[in-house]
Amino acid sequence: MLIEEIIIFGTIKSGVYALLALGFTLIYGISGVVNLAHGSFYMLGAYLFFIIGTLGILGSGTILSSILALIFAVILVGVIGSVTYRLTIHPVVGDEIAVMVVTVCLALIFQQLVILVFGVTFPPVRWPEDSFLMTSIRILGVPVLYSRILAFVASMALFASLLVFITKTKIGKAMRAVSQDREVAMLMGVNTERLYMLTMAISAMLAAVAGILITTSFEMFAGSWMWLHPLALSFSIVILGGMGSIKGSLVGAFIIGYAEQTVAISVPEGGQIISVVPLAVMVLVLLLRPKGLFGKRIEMEE
Repeated sequence: MLIEEIIIFGTIKSGVYALLALGFTLIYGISGVVNLAHGSFYMLGAYLFFIIGTLGILGSGTILSSILALIFAVILVGVIGSVTYRLTIHPVVGDEIAVMVVTVCLALIFQQLVILVFGVTFPPVRWPEDSFLMTSIRILGVPVLYSRILAFVASMALFASLLVFITKTKIGKAMRAVSQDREVAMLMGVNTERLYMLTMAISAMLAAVAGILITTSFEMFAGSWMWLHPLALSFSIVILGGMGSIKGSLVGAFIIGYAEQTVAISVPEGGQIISVVPLAVMVLVLLLRPKGLFGKRIEMEE
């Protein structure tokens, strides 16, 4: 049963982690921005999902209303991400230290706003209690909530869809062109400012989806500090896989996900220390292979 739980729950977590890390590596790979506010969009996604669902504007207590709340929350986070990029990050693009300082300040500002409005803690973010998503099915003898299966399937579907978007669409090809040579792309008529804003919006939306799926499926704590763990996860995964590598984000997410689940299940009080696992893996990778498994700064090609 121990191995089965590690495989099943490790796989589910890894799928959502891949989505979270994809948003982080996407904005870095295209614009070179190390967005330390990435975890804040994860947090905002969970909060807005709860608020929209609680207000009952789109209905309440049904799966349909929850899905609509998810969609609206993700769109709002995308808008917030795009606007904050234009107002705060865009003026300092090119100065890596300034970008990191600005994005850390953004994360702290979002945290304090959340504390002012909602307080330090927050009610659990869940799907409707009477929905089928809160029931379970046995896989390899292990009971698994349908909400967790949904989280994995939705994450992998979005991951695959974004890959198709980047490789097959005109905008996606423009993103790849900018990631490989910004000056040449500008000479070819690509509006890099708008492209960066769109990329930031997509990155923020992916983080928001991950935040909603993880908090609703794994009953993880929702509070003003919840942006720190996903930021550590994102950083660890992209460093493990290689900064800017989409393929590396997927592989790194599965390594981190399985490592976390192994520690959580097999180590006494493992649930209390799993937040250290991504950081430990990141330090180890930096010591042994600083460029990660797929050691290229940018890998947006097919």
